[in-house]
Amino acid sequence: MHELIDRPKNHLPAPKSEVNPEGKGAHALLEDWNATQPRDVAVKPQRQVLAELFTSMLVLSAAFKYRPVQGRENFLYWIDGEWSLSLIAPYEWSEKRRGGFVGTCVLQRDMTWTIVPSDRLSENSALFAEIRRFAEAFVGMFDTDLTLEEILPFYAGRLPYYQRLHASALSRSVRAAVTSGEQASLRGRQWLSKLPRPEYELLAHSG
Repeated sequence: MHELIDRPKNHLPAPKSEVNPEGKGAHALLEDWNATQPRDVAVKPQRQVLAELFTSMLVLSAAFKYRPVQGRENFLYWIDGEWSLSLIAPYEWSEKRRGGFVGTCVLQRDMTWTIVPSDRLSENSALFAEIRRFAEAFVGMFDTDLTLEEILPFYAGRLPYYQRLHASALSRSVRAAVTSGEQASLRGRQWLSKLPRPEYELLAHSG
């Protein structure tokens, strides 16, 4: 079970004023927090909310050590048993890395992620199996009478800094979208009926 798929939490903590464990000063942390404020959050159909939530959680489960920029292409890989997000395109990597290419990811202004899946994704059974496992854990989150806001698991102190920052921003975005769409009172099992099949259709496409 991935760190982002954790026990439900009712509240996300506000950014703290003291220096954080990874060496970010209060001013730098506040700047990063403000830079990741969701913008242009819109009312969305339930299926779109779920697709963007799944794709965003998949992206944020990956290892990366840089601050993603809105509108810039990022590349998601499954390499040596780990998800990895990189600014290096598959044609710039070795054949091994190209074989683990999942798709091209873009951070949107509302702090959700979309993806253009690799043309070869459906041909890679091992890679597809990993996405299926992630999807099964994602679906399992909704087998509850809790609301989506109560399910949102995104703040986890053990996550690296940028993943933690963007996971919190994603949670704020989803909360705002479902509140505006009057979907906040829907329970987990009500969302389950809107989950698409098969698993790859959960990926929120850009473009």
